[in-house]
Amino acid sequence: MNALMETRSTGSLDDAVAAYHGGDMAMAVRLFEQLAEAGDIEAQAWTGALHANGEGVPADLALAFRWYLRAAEGGHVPAQTNVGAMLMMGSGVPVDPAQGLRWLRAAAQAGDAMAQSNLATVYFKGQGVPQDEAEAFKWYRQAAGQGHFPSQARLGFMYANGLGVGKDRAQAFAWLSLAAQHGVGSALNALEGMIGQMSAEEKQTGAALFDQWRNRTAAVSSPARLIPVPG
Repeated sequence: MNALMETRSTGSLDDAVAAYHGGDMAMAVRLFEQLAEAGDIEAQAWTGALHANGEGVPADLALAFRWYLRAAEGGHVPAQTNVGAMLMMGSGVPVDPAQGLRWLRAAAQAGDAMAQSNLATVYFKGQGVPQDEAEAFKWYRQAAGQGHFPSQARLGFMYANGLGVGKDRAQAFAWLSLAAQHGVGSALNALEGMIGQMSAEEKQTGAALFDQWRNRTAAVSSPARLIPVPG
């Protein structure tokens, strides 16, 4: 009986998420923190997000980092992305590019589009690692293929300018168009500047590639997200 009463008092992750979406932040915080303390990695990531964004609690990036790290160590991939980004930027924790890169790479290899984009930016800008445009291209390509709009814009820019890959205006047209249709202004500007230089064949090929990819979308969850690595 006591165990049953404790379970009802603690609540489930679904209860916590429902309280959050219902606007009962006090209840959401209480349930998420109880579950997080009990070792639920999803609740740990949510608790990190609450502290990062100041939802129901005062904003505290240091505390957010600690919760994200617990979730990341338990295998929560979006939390691994956040830990990596926070270490790269020094958000709530001292800057540590080596550890930041380790966490970003782990999440990127697990298929997280945000991690792939962040890792690409690290290599493109040479942030804590030697600049490597080919490596940046590889990771932007993976994120773009999942429908990550900023990565689609950056991939198109790299194709247009031959950065990390051979110049290919048809590919650039496709990826810039994909990003532009979702409101990425820099992609639209680059597309307008390039389209007058394209042959009819390049436009036809680019349009076919655009049709192939335009229904792709990224599965980016709402909790456990932070501002990406600047770039």
